[in-house]
Amino acid sequence: MLVATVFVIIRLEKLMSAVMMMGFFSLLSSCIFMVLDAVDVAFTEAAVGAGVSTIFFLAAIAIVGRTSRPVKPNKMIVPLITCLGTGAILIYASFDMPRFGINDAPIHQHVAPRYLNDSAGEVGPPNVVTSVLASYRGYDTFGEVGVVFTAFIGVFLLLGAGTRKSGKERPAPPNVGEGSMRQKVVLREVSDLVIAPVLIFALYVQWHGDFGPGGGFQAGVIFASGIILYALIYGIVPAQKVMPPRKLAYFPAIGLLLYAGVGVVSMFKGGNFLNYSVLAHDPLHGQHYGILIIELGVGITVAAVMINIFFSFSERSL
Repeated sequence: MLVATVFVIIRLEKLMSAVMMMGFFSLLSSCIFMVLDAVDVAFTEAAVGAGVSTIFFLAAIAIVGRTSRPVKPNKMIVPLITCLGTGAILIYASFDMPRFGINDAPIHQHVAPRYLNDSAGEVGPPNVVTSVLASYRGYDTFGEVGVVFTAFIGVFLLLGAGTRKSGKERPAPPNVGEGSMRQKVVLREVSDLVIAPVLIFALYVQWHGDFGPGGGFQAGVIFASGIILYALIYGIVPAQKVMPPRKLAYFPAIGLLLYAGVGVVSMFKGGNFLNYSVLAHDPLHGQHYGILIIELGVGITVAAVMINIFFSFSERSL
């Protein structure tokens, strides 16, 4: 179904239909992750791929138009060769991989048993995925947050620089609210019912990531989805009054600094960077405190980046 969906996306000329099919592709991917028991990854794929990314693509369509331009055959040769070459290299590299599901694969002999057997005594959280991402792979996750922040800077410079001219918000056109989905009774009433639960659920995912699927990445995207839904229904201007873009632009950096600050405090207390065990007298308590704080930093950065990017696209399309 994934392969068939890809061919449909390639053949579609209407960008709106292509975006809908891309959301369906992400939803299928999240279902595959669920079947493979990768619940945290499925959570993220559904929220980002099928959710917020679809909104970003639709916002981009509002800028570039709904129909793709015809591509000359001679301009398709280089991309086609590149894709075929990359695919051939990946297929060749897969020959050295162990068979799918084989019991004596290296990952089942060393890596997975190490985390499953020792994470409870070394880190503490029942959710081993949280222990791996936030503690064992703390440097890696810190780099991922840095990548998200860097992406925000790039989008902000390309699309959002005009919103801060002379230190003032750019006024929206006077008729921006006339075509708002607020006039649609069904959409408005349903959104009024789900926006608050979505935001509350985001907080639940944020603080419950130690014990079940979730964490800062998922919580940040879900929280941003609630704010974006509010903006879609009631208009970009009311949403920016709730979260002013000039103030919101600082929060991606605040979240990243909060993450890095935990590592710096760990060093001041005699440990290594991002070694949470030294944050409390009990190493497990220190791990718990450190994971909670860095997950909060991740959630703040991800939510702020998503909302800022949506505001930048929306203002560009006004």
